[in-house]
Order: sequence, then C-alpha cells, then structure tokens
Amino acid sequence: MTKRYKNLLFYWFPVLIYCLLIYIQSSYPSAKNIPAVPNIDKLLHLAAYAILGALFFRAFRVQRFKENINLVIILSILSSSFYGITDEIHQYYVPSRNADIMDIVADILGSICGVCIYYLFAIILKKRGRSIY
Repeated sequence: MTKRYKNLLFYWFPVLIYCLLIYIQSSYPSAKNIPAVPNIDKLLHLAAYAILGALFFRAFRVQRFKENINLVIILSILSSSFYGITDEIHQYYVPSRNADIMDIVADILGSICGVCIYYLFAIILKKRGRSIY
C-alpha cells in the first residue's frame, strides 16, 4: 500500500465517516426525551466537535506541511468549525430542527478543545518516547 493510500485510508477516511455520521444524525428530528440537564445539547455539540477537531488534526498532521504545527492547528480548528457551521445551516432546512448560534459557538469551542487536547496528548506521548502518528 502506498503512503498516499495509507494516509487516505487511515487518516482521512475516519474524518469523512465522522462527518457523514454528524450529517445523518442532524438530518433526523430532534430527540424528544433529552435528559433534564441544563444545556446538555451544547455539551453534546462541544464533545462531537472536539472529536472532529482531533480527527482533522490527526489527518493534517501527516500532510507535507506537518512540521508547521501552527498551520496544522489552524487548519484543523477552521475545518471542524466550518463543518459545524455548515451543519447548522443544514439543520435549518430539516423539519422540526432549527439552527442555533449557540450551537455554532459550542461547535467552535469543541473544535478548539479537541485540537488542543489531542496536540497536548501527542506532546506528552512524544516526551515519553511514543507517538500517535
């Protein structure tokens, strides 16, 4: 297997599958029986986009520009945040769903958290002589 196909399969395929899962989930009507925890939907958005941000970071980290860590971080945050914005626009057109600016804020904050946590985890592993790439 060539390096290009390995990168596509192992690094970008999970990003695409996860984006597809988000799209499918947001195509259904909102859940009626959400637990009575204040702002639980915002926490779910934050968690979902933290995962997406980490997946984007993981995928961008094996590209040609991988040594430019600032670019990798920025692209990862922008990519996952942009997907969150487009998903809110998508939800606007789904019956019984609505677009919410606070969901976008939660998506962006989740993207930032996911990228930062993944990056810090990678640094810790690197100091211990291990790698996640």
